[in-house]
Amino acid sequence: MRKRTPIIAGNWKMHLTSAEAIQLVDGIHYGLPFPGEVEVIVATPFLSLPEVARHLRDSYIGIAAQNLHFDDQGAFTGECSGKQIKDAGADYVIVGHSERRQYFAETDEIINKKIKAAYRNNLIPILCVGETLEERETGEFSAIIGRQLAVGLLDLTGPDAAKLIIAYEPVWAIGTGRTALAEQVEDVHRLIRVSLAFKYGGMVADAVRILYGGSVKPANSRELLTLPNVDGALVGGASLNAPDFIEIIKSID
Repeated sequence: MRKRTPIIAGNWKMHLTSAEAIQLVDGIHYGLPFPGEVEVIVATPFLSLPEVARHLRDSYIGIAAQNLHFDDQGAFTGECSGKQIKDAGADYVIVGHSERRQYFAETDEIINKKIKAAYRNNLIPILCVGETLEERETGEFSAIIGRQLAVGLLDLTGPDAAKLIIAYEPVWAIGTGRTALAEQVEDVHRLIRVSLAFKYGGMVADAVRILYGGSVKPANSRELLTLPNVDGALVGGASLNAPDFIEIIKSID
């Protein structure tokens, strides 16, 4: 029996109009009316978030934003705050995705401020951590992930940490078609849990859900989702196809 309720989250990135988004969530909801013991989340673009949230009010599907600003208001053209995201209907927010780190120069310090902003606004952060191909090949990945956790969770209390969702996403396996080997995934998930236990104690570490993200698809989801320390998946491209996303949800035993 699983200790933690698994999560399957779809990150739509910069895809779909509002009409297309509604069609997709209808395909998920009606294609799988009873998902079983699993939380299902979709991370929509900002523009479609309010409409999708209203549409899913009576559905089992939860709503996440893909990013937030670390201040609750201010002169930050083009940004959205946690307060606005919560008001739009989200309960979760992705923080520190590798694309935000790579393309928008987000540092661990900025990500720490965003996590705190999420909690201020009653949003559950989905913190992404992971290494590049070079860091994997040089054996630096454990130090990189350790730093991302140490700085990203700075000043976070145990009760807040216990509510956190962490997604391990090896950067070299995102959108590349490459997937980390099962033993590599389990090793890093175990490393993350041990790091949490060292900082917060075993009870908190046992409570945190750790997802895998990196070219997850129906063909490999069952192998990944049966690993002891893998509590679900953060799905990219396959989350844009309702039948594929449903098959991944159904991979949860």
